[in-house]
Amino acid sequence: MPSTIPVHRENQEKKTSNPRTSSFQQKANMKGIIISAIAVLAMIQFMVEPGQALTCGQVDASLAPCIPYLTQGGDPSAACCIGVTALKGMAQNTADKRAACNCVKAAANRYANLKEDAAQALPNKCGVTLDITVSKSVNCDMIN
Repeated sequence: MPSTIPVHRENQEKKTSNPRTSSFQQKANMKGIIISAIAVLAMIQFMVEPGQALTCGQVDASLAPCIPYLTQGGDPSAACCIGVTALKGMAQNTADKRAACNCVKAAANRYANLKEDAAQALPNKCGVTLDITVSKSVNCDMIN
């Protein structure tokens, strides 16, 4: 007599994806990205103590999420715009603005595929008035 293998009903039914689950997962992922970006930027902000000079490490960390936008175009991510806003907060006096400008210029020159038009538009696309121009050729000594 041939033996039969029991088959469970749930294995026979087709599983369909729930579009609400997919949307929920996307929203959860986006919230996670934004929360992570805010946490990183909060740490950067705390690293800048009053009276201390701004460092290129701080500037690079705040603008790191902008690299895809600066090299590929499109729209900057939420994390990128949070970084641009944080940079504005870190560079409050002329010395810090010039230091940040030199850091941004050095970082821009590390990327051969940096899109100058995207770099110029970055602060505006993020809704931030920034005294620092993101460019490979900016004269940082002109910043007041």
